[in-house]
Amino acid sequence: MSRILLVRHGQASWGAEDYDQLSALGESQARTLGAALAAQGITPDVLISGKMLRHAQTAVGVCEAAGWELPVTTDEGWNEFDHLQVLARHPAPEGVDLMADPRAFQSWFEAATLRWTGGEHDDYDESFAHFSARASAALDRAIGVLEPKGTAVVFTSGGPIAWAAATRLDGDAHLWLRLNQVTINASVTSFVVGARGATLLAFNEHTHLSPDHQTYR
Repeated sequence: MSRILLVRHGQASWGAEDYDQLSALGESQARTLGAALAAQGITPDVLISGKMLRHAQTAVGVCEAAGWELPVTTDEGWNEFDHLQVLARHPAPEGVDLMADPRAFQSWFEAATLRWTGGEHDDYDESFAHFSARASAALDRAIGVLEPKGTAVVFTSGGPIAWAAATRLDGDAHLWLRLNQVTINASVTSFVVGARGATLLAFNEHTHLSPDHQTYR
């Protein structure tokens, strides 16, 4: 059987003016993952990345550390949803420094994404239905380019990874929300691909990261 490894990007620049770039820790996470994959003897036949800068930077760090020299194909279907717009559509709590209070931010983020996934509001550039459809299509394309017994490594974000895992568990938006909340930066979610399509093998594997290198955004 073939296999697909979905890699979540390293830590982005949380709280910075431009979120879409790796922090110093994110770069370290990518290199750590690359070394771990090489130590496992993983030699991909296909490399795919979303179009976001944090995806590309993670791919560079992983490939350099792993010694992989394959070209990386870009597929926008692996892009993350617009979390800034999702947050903007749901009022933030007043009188709270959200950047200094992770629990308050998480509560706001969960409420905002619940509004988005509910499908009752049409004030988003991309609905949850459209997001989930394009993430599913991206996985199908990755499966389509794999040769028998081939390995693809995909650099993407927590949202598409959580959706790919949720659908393989016959889940819906509610399961997606739960999985998306716990997806760690530079973690690996793996699938085996056979006659029945892609089957989830492992979700959010991150034992290559020490506790002080484990982050969620």
